[in-house]
Amino acid sequence: MEKSVIKEEIRKQGEFVRQLKLDKAEKEKIDEEVTKLLALKAQLGEDASSGKFVLKTPKGTRDYNLKQMAIRENVFDTIIKCFKRHGAGTIDTPVFELKETLTNKYGEDSKLIYDLKDQGGEMLSLRYDLTVPFARYMAMNKIQTIKRYHIAKVYRRDNPAMTRGRYREFYQCDIDIAGQYDPMIADAECLRIVYEILSALKLGDFVIKVNDRRMLDGVFAVCGCPDEKFRQACSAVDKLDKLPWEDVKAEMLEKGLTEETADKIGVYVQMSGGQELVEHLLSDKLLMTSKCAMAGLNDIKLLLRYLQIYQLGNKVSFDMSLARGLDYYTGAIFEAVLTGTAVNTNQPRIKGETVGVGSIAGGGRYDNLVGSFDPKGRSVPCVGVSIGVERIFSILEAQLKADGHKTRTNDTEVYVISPQKNFLEERMQIITELWKANIKAEMPYKRNPKLLSQLQTCEERGIPYAVIIASSEKETNTVKLRTIDTREEVSIPRENMVKEIKDRLQICKNNTDQN
Repeated sequence: MEKSVIKEEIRKQGEFVRQLKLDKAEKEKIDEEVTKLLALKAQLGEDASSGKFVLKTPKGTRDYNLKQMAIRENVFDTIIKCFKRHGAGTIDTPVFELKETLTNKYGEDSKLIYDLKDQGGEMLSLRYDLTVPFARYMAMNKIQTIKRYHIAKVYRRDNPAMTRGRYREFYQCDIDIAGQYDPMIADAECLRIVYEILSALKLGDFVIKVNDRRMLDGVFAVCGCPDEKFRQACSAVDKLDKLPWEDVKAEMLEKGLTEETADKIGVYVQMSGGQELVEHLLSDKLLMTSKCAMAGLNDIKLLLRYLQIYQLGNKVSFDMSLARGLDYYTGAIFEAVLTGTAVNTNQPRIKGETVGVGSIAGGGRYDNLVGSFDPKGRSVPCVGVSIGVERIFSILEAQLKADGHKTRTNDTEVYVISPQKNFLEERMQIITELWKANIKAEMPYKRNPKLLSQLQTCEERGIPYAVIIASSEKETNTVKLRTIDTREEVSIPRENMVKEIKDRLQICKNNTDQN
């Protein structure tokens, strides 16, 4: 196609996009037409934008600077330590799967899956979560029992809300327990793990909501909801944390439920409490006609009992509105949300959005997912939880910024410096000794750096110690060890340098651990 023709197509498409924006068309439609416009411009190469090229990250993604990555690494370290404390090992799976692997697993959210263009005869999609690939992995390898954690990126073609920690590319931190075990023991441990992680990260007050999909199915059934509309009703109920009941009810009516049925469902799904609510519902004459509701309630009763033993009683709420929209859940479901000051409740409420960052962990039991991949339909009961690290990062970034906290971007323990010229080789000899002793050390990349500049580097980067070498130290085979915070300097024999530094670092570590 000639450039003149392409330019005319670009002009027409540009006008069309502008008109869509003026008409306030649906965002998905506008995005679709903008993509077409960009594709036309791409055909012109550099001429399309008059030599201009806008450097930016794709929508729903972001870069992370040194300070942000330091925060992320600390969060990951806290999470991994907890996972390992509970005996989990780790695995990895491909970032993309066969499209059919992910099909019909996510309910209404299936539209958010990123499909890839046909490459070599396989229809592929980027993974939407880590749970379905895990189930595929288990079925492929005929695994019957495993406790695994997996930390990796997933992708969702969602409407991003960057300030709320919702992206199109983001990390998930999952732990799952698979195998034939007695009821609610593994489920209770998953919630204990959530409690330990959120407490260690000091995000603020939180509550862990629990419910059971069988309970919801039982409520829908006894309230007159047709079987074929269970998942649609469940999807509507799942929005109760974003919308008032009136809007959720309206959605139910749109999906074909009668007003009488919706009102009956509304009575139940707006209940929350603890063991007293479980006992009340176990004696509910209408619910007693549903075997699946009773099975779900009895498991919730057992789960709450175990959580009391695990000292989570004041952090857990039996919340009938919790639905979790994914199709693969079969039993207990849970979600952790912040209730304290970490969420800005004065933030403007946007329809369809939770205030603040929303849930920061979620999961549940999915006993049939592995069987859906197995040729013989052999199921492996599984339960797991995912920590919402991106939302946690958003909270911690805001907290640290508000507190004026200085974040270290490196782990350097010692900086090797000299106040005199021509001591590069001596510095190199000293730093080699430190590296060999597994001490984290750096030095300036200049032959003759200024002393003030070297000391400023230590202070700005939070490096606790400096080893100083000059002519007097060289003659006496010693070094000076400077404590940066106090500016105290001591002279140490060269042969004792490594031991002295290690002893001081160990004291610092012990003090940090105690705090």
